[in-house]
Amino acid sequence: MAMTRIDRLPEARWAGAAAVAFLLGLTLDLSPAPAWCAWACYALCYAAGGWEPAKEGLAALREKTLDVDLLMVVAALGAAAIGQPLEGALLIVIFATSGALEAFATQRTADSVRGLLDLAPQRATRVTVDGAEESLETRHLVPGDIVLVRPGERVGADGTVLAGASDVDQATVTGEPLPVPRSVGDEVFAGTLNGSGSLRLRVTRAAEESVIARIVAMVEEASRTKAPGQLFVEKVEQRYALGMVAATVAVFAVPLAFGAELAAALTRAMTFMIVASPCALVLATMPPLLAAIANAGRHGVLVKSAAVMERLGTVTRVAFDKTGTLTEGAPRLVEARPVAGGSVAGGSGADGAGAAVAADRLLALAAAAERDSEHPLARAVVTAARERGLPVLPAREFTARPGRGVSAEVEGVRVEVGAPTRAVTRTPASAPVRVPAYGPEPSADVARGAANGELDELGALVGEIEGAGLTGAVVRVDGVPAGVLAFEDRPRPQARAAVGRLRELTHRAPLLLTGDHHGAALRLATETGVGEVRAGLLPDEKAEAVRAEEASGQRLLFVGDGVNDAPALASAHTGLAMGRAGSDLALESADAVLVRDELGAVPAVVALSRRARRLVKQNLVIAGTAIAVLVAWDLLGTLPLPLGVAGHEGSTVLVGLNGLRLLRDSAWQTGPSGKTL
Repeated sequence: MAMTRIDRLPEARWAGAAAVAFLLGLTLDLSPAPAWCAWACYALCYAAGGWEPAKEGLAALREKTLDVDLLMVVAALGAAAIGQPLEGALLIVIFATSGALEAFATQRTADSVRGLLDLAPQRATRVTVDGAEESLETRHLVPGDIVLVRPGERVGADGTVLAGASDVDQATVTGEPLPVPRSVGDEVFAGTLNGSGSLRLRVTRAAEESVIARIVAMVEEASRTKAPGQLFVEKVEQRYALGMVAATVAVFAVPLAFGAELAAALTRAMTFMIVASPCALVLATMPPLLAAIANAGRHGVLVKSAAVMERLGTVTRVAFDKTGTLTEGAPRLVEARPVAGGSVAGGSGADGAGAAVAADRLLALAAAAERDSEHPLARAVVTAARERGLPVLPAREFTARPGRGVSAEVEGVRVEVGAPTRAVTRTPASAPVRVPAYGPEPSADVARGAANGELDELGALVGEIEGAGLTGAVVRVDGVPAGVLAFEDRPRPQARAAVGRLRELTHRAPLLLTGDHHGAALRLATETGVGEVRAGLLPDEKAEAVRAEEASGQRLLFVGDGVNDAPALASAHTGLAMGRAGSDLALESADAVLVRDELGAVPAVVALSRRARRLVKQNLVIAGTAIAVLVAWDLLGTLPLPLGVAGHEGSTVLVGLNGLRLLRDSAWQTGPSGKTL
């Protein structure tokens, strides 16, 4: 789905026009051109960038409220009235640009939420009572309808399999890294991608109640209810604005009432408005945060707003998704385990009967059978065989059995590679720690176990591999189990260091929230140092876990990448998405994006935000002190206008330069060893 471009937004166009007019005016101001030329450009800047906040401010006045945007417009006009149009134009450009960026972020999020609905197909094939097939829009499907899902199609509705078997890619919903086998009695979700088998489903939920629809609803609700992180100056917006307006009126009216001249009273009031205007306070807040945003951007972290940069420094705990976030998101073969005493025709016919299958021989046979398969595990087998320099064995009569695996004839024997177990079941949503029932179920291999003692070892191998958090696949030769292949989704290289650094920063062990099975989640937690695991979670359960952390008083940073992570990203205090593999909805639901997927940047940007917050506080003290001194001078004595402007501008420049220190590369926080994580 096409995303709205920023130049299509009216807020961006007006902000751009204001910026162009300001730069042109500044150029003319520094040139020998007549003064009226620069003034004309500044006037265009005021008009282009100031009309919308002025309109909104007047609307707020009708609601008996006063906001800083209107105050900034008034201060800008006051600056122009006493001969300082440059300062006023700069304020106008800053506020117009901020409004445009906010509008752009809001529109992109709306685009992505609408695009998520495209995951579910618009039409489905319904099977009528008399067995006929009819095509209709998925929104017209009702619970109880029978739907046919052909190979390669997306599932049109949540339902239960009545007939057929296939591998279904559920990554968009559950985050599981591999397609899962689905057969009679299993549940499938709308928007997931069917594999090479045909499925007949009974619809269990209406379109508006499907998992995909619930994800959309949760993201939209979280976006509406999520309290925006307010900058320090915004927290006193109403009181400061009202106080400044009242004080300006008093400074003008009181001397006038006691017989002062109109010109003198007006000059004193305008001087007061200039020195009391929150320009320095605004710049006290924005430059450190904007400099931090720029620094983070150079190091591969896109932070979407100054409010987000401020929030990052307040997080008290971090939660990670598993697949594609803490892990690489692609399975790799880690071991080929032959069954002791297994047999295979090694070369031709029965010559090799009874010979022990070496690991390389096992892998070579499996790679030959898997070469024509599109399954991620098949690609991992073929890649591993090539990396080990094993011979490419010829294969023919390739057959894919949906939900069960593949088979092919290799060197005169039938080689089969398939899953030893069914998909994991999930614990109830009410469980405090969602750990799915996990372990090998009795399969055809075990059912035939009485035939020989070798199959007892097969069951032990499968249990050992899956108990260690790996994914297992059984290799059979002429129907007899020959060995087990073990796969893992490896942690990212920086995962353990990043988790450790985040533990130091927050004084809490990070949390792992995943849709994958408990064994794989526990293995990853052990390898990376994650302190708590919640596995087998659907998207709404993931968001529920995030909200539970927030309700307990934690300010949670959630790091994820998939569509299934979007509700959690939107519900968290701060959401951080992986940029390279992240879905569009995850990228738009998140408050920040790891452009290069470098996990070491997560603790670094948190540390940078904390430094920015410290500088903001320093700047607020400097700006507040300058304003207090200048205001007191103007009220208790006679503050010359040029000196007032110089003092005001000087404090503004000082806090601006102090904040810009975060632009230095050295501001990017490093790990305890002194090296960037």
